Amino acid sequence: MDLLRFATAGNVDDGKSTLIGRLLHDSRALLDDQLDSLRRESHGQGEGGLNLAFATDGLRAERAHNITIDVAYRYFSTGRRRFNLADCPGHLRYLSNMVTGLSTANLAVVLVDVRHGLVEQTRRHCFLASLFRIPHLVLCVNKMDLVGYAQSAFNQVRVEFEAFSQKVAIHDVAVIPVSAKLGDNVVERSAAMPWYQGPPLLRHLEEVHIASDINQVDCRLPVQISLGPRIWAGRLASGHVRVGDEVAVLPGGACAAVAGLTVAGRPVAEARAPLSVAVELDRDVEVQRGDMLVRVRNRPELRCDVDAMVSWFGTEPLVAGKSLRLLHGPRQARATVSRLDYRFDMQTLSRQSNPPALACNDIGRIELRCDQALCVDRYQDNRATGSFVLVDEASNDTVAACLVR
Repeated sequence: MDLLRFATAGNVDDGKSTLIGRLLHDSRALLDDQLDSLRRESHGQGEGGLNLAFATDGLRAERAHNITIDVAYRYFSTGRRRFNLADCPGHLRYLSNMVTGLSTANLAVVLVDVRHGLVEQTRRHCFLASLFRIPHLVLCVNKMDLVGYAQSAFNQVRVEFEAFSQKVAIHDVAVIPVSAKLGDNVVERSAAMPWYQGPPLLRHLEEVHIASDINQVDCRLPVQISLGPRIWAGRLASGHVRVGDEVAVLPGGACAAVAGLTVAGRPVAEARAPLSVAVELDRDVEVQRGDMLVRVRNRPELRCDVDAMVSWFGTEPLVAGKSLRLLHGPRQARATVSRLDYRFDMQTLSRQSNPPALACNDIGRIELRCDQALCVDRYQDNRATGSFVLVDEASNDTVAACLVR
């Protein structure tokens, strides 16, 4: 069975953790001891029944204040597919944690309270999902029980979202009315909403097509470590490699042939992304950590000047001239912000050209100058090699997620 990675997003108190808890509970992915622990914790917090949000909100502060702070990962499976879900925080203060969860997802589940519609934070999360080129999005219109399961209330939110989605690159979208608290349309179809003819959330997650989501054309192998003479290992970021392929080592440019491949200790003739693989070369060439093995006739761009979209979550504003440490896979470089091109207004998605700075949680376009060449692809062509993060050298905090234009 294939693996679907999906993340939740949405405003605070729209029900993300409750939805995930309901999904795990009704799909029988929670063990008896986990259910017993949830009952005890719910009782200790004064809950009248089982608080399913506690299935993912594991921190004491999260349970005390009924908010999600950190990304909580859960693994489960059905008879049709394996799942890796990331329950992300909705509070603006923890946007960096939400970006972490979205960065590896095939699909985003965005919740919206049917009573409030698309608030600014919901728009921000949808825009980030489109910016990160997440191939699939599910808009769960939650708390339908609080409006009497009215189709008119659902349609109002759907129309509002359709108007918004035309402004951003969101293509494969499903809109599902749910009640996370009561379980309507989460695992089973709801009898309370006969007007909805689509599948419940779990069935949609089982059936969404993800086989073509990974770039299997451009071979990109960032080198992590040496395992011996002529043997180098890393995780295939995209594409595939075969024994006998001619590869180039970038940025140096030396070429060699693949003499052998090993995956999980076993020799193979071919390896595909996203497997980790050890590559044995047929001759001695200079290779070091952070270099990239690529096909000779299919190479990424080598850039010192990088044009990127940035989601800034540093506490100090981002201004032109600021120096930061850039992490691109296993490769590190020092980067200086040479220009701020524009920032987005999250309400209108209009662009403010040449802003003086980007404040915390702003999204915009910048230009960077690096002290060494990076092997990058456009993010829209390759999510793995077209993204990087920026780190504050003084505090060692990750302050930005960037996508190569």
